[in-house]
Amino acid sequence: MKKYLIYCVFTMAALGCGKSGYKEGSAEATASLDSMDTTATEKIIKTADMQFRVKDVQQTKEKLSQAIKSEGGTIAEFSISSNIQQTEKVPYKTDSLLELTSYRTEGQITAKVPSAKLDEFTNKVAKMAIFVHHQSMKMDDLSLNYLSNQMKNQNRVEATEQLNRNATKKSNNVETALVLKDDYIDKKIANLDINNRVKYSDITLSFYQDNTVKQVVVGNDNLSDYRPPFFQRLLLSIQNGWFIFKEFIILLTNIWMLLLFGLLVYFGLRYYKKQKRNVAA
Repeated sequence: MKKYLIYCVFTMAALGCGKSGYKEGSAEATASLDSMDTTATEKIIKTADMQFRVKDVQQTKEKLSQAIKSEGGTIAEFSISSNIQQTEKVPYKTDSLLELTSYRTEGQITAKVPSAKLDEFTNKVAKMAIFVHHQSMKMDDLSLNYLSNQMKNQNRVEATEQLNRNATKKSNNVETALVLKDDYIDKKIANLDINNRVKYSDITLSFYQDNTVKQVVVGNDNLSDYRPPFFQRLLLSIQNGWFIFKEFIILLTNIWMLLLFGLLVYFGLRYYKKQKRNVAA
């Protein structure tokens, strides 16, 4: 009986120590969270968009490239396209046509500009335009996201250090530590991306020019337009008729035997019919 009482005492003591250790660990974790710096650093991301009309798309693209570089920015993407609105071919000469094409030229640039110079840059762009259709700026505050990543990374560092201190051969602490380190890297990269987007603002510039009409002389592919004039064609027809008549005479000359045989058959039948009528009379 005494033996069982001793076992019960040891078991209760062990449970009491476990709960005490758990409470101490929880209290330590809470104290660590409370001691963190929760001051949010301002992280404002700016994005801008402009649509405007210009005199010449190609020249405007070159000016914009120079302006972006002078402000310390970079071009991420650009494109220029010409869309045909209408095309028509009209007679120009007998063997050529005048091709008229109406087309609209558009350009688009996506660039990164230092955020501190974004307003100044948009004002500079507005001066290049004949008029501005659309202009907007958007500001996203990612201060709390940035702070959250920082605090989570601090937790991961402390958790990894604690796992390394208590690592044993039989435990899976190494794999857990690797997962925590990978998460740490992801959060670190996310904050680096936020810093880069805060420093450089994305701006999209869409511009176009008035419809342009292009005139090009092309070859005439309508074969009927290459026919000679009427009187020349009439003379050619007379000459061609005389040629056909001579060929017909030559053909008759070649078949004179058939003609002679046909005449003999004709007169023979006629003579036979005549004699038959005489006998009947």
